[in-house]
Order: sequence, then structure tokens, then C-alpha cells
Amino acid sequence: MGMGLRDRIGAGLKEAMREKDATKLSTLRLISAAVKDQDIAARSKGEGGGVGDAEVLAILGKMVKQRQESARAYEEGGRLELAEKERAEISVIEDYLPRQLSDEEVAAAIDGAIAETGATGLRDMGRVMGVLKTKFAGQMDFGAVGPAVKARLG
Repeated sequence: MGMGLRDRIGAGLKEAMREKDATKLSTLRLISAAVKDQDIAARSKGEGGGVGDAEVLAILGKMVKQRQESARAYEEGGRLELAEKERAEISVIEDYLPRQLSDEEVAAAIDGAIAETGATGLRDMGRVMGVLKTKFAGQMDFGAVGPAVKARLG
């Protein structure tokens, strides 16, 4: 797999400094700060050396979602330059995210996780979500997947 996500973000930061790319630089600094916060939280729980790629992907996914919401709000308010800025940040963050799964792929992943866990009802939902989060971190919107899993098991 080559470089870990953290290393890629670090390399991206150095590149942004060299290129004097302000958007990339500020966005990657935000990502780094968010990852460091998670590391500190993990250490305080006695989890050792900080968070892994799955957690970093979750942070990135959250950051994209926040910016999508902000951009939408700015567009509705006619503040297009602010919406543009949010979208520019999204594109920087998405460079570090794996390709997002299509609706069909998400449905297939849910079927696979249900088969793998032998889930039969709602009480198995946590196990199904656990498998999906492990295998597809950063590749699907778990907020939307939850209700879909619930509907399948319900």
C-alpha cells in the first residue's frame, strides 16, 4: 500500500508550502490539527501511538461533510465566493480519500457484510456496521448507510 495516510498528508503539506498553495496549505493544516487532536484523545485513553488510517479517513470524511453543508448554505445565501472556498477545500481533502462507492457498490457491500456476519435481525446491526466501517472506511457515508442496514435487517 506504500505510504500511510499520515505520511501522505505530511508530504502534501511540504508540497503546498513549496508551491505556496494557500488553500491546500490551510486545509492540510486543519487536517493535521484534527489528527493530532485524535492522537491526544487516543493516548489519554491509553491507546498508544495515535490513530490509524481508518480513523484518519473518518476525520477526512467528516471534514468533507461539514464543508458540503457549509457550501450549500452559502450558495442558498448567495455567498458564492465562500461556497467556492468550501468546495476548493473539499477537493483538497478528497485527494486523500479513497474513491467513494456508488449506490450499487454500497448495496453490495451491505449484502456482503450481512452475509459475512450471518446477521438476521436488528440486534446484529452493530456487527454489520463494524464490518462495513473496517472494510470501507472513508468510502461511504455511514450516516446514510446505517438506515439502509436497518431497513435490510428490520
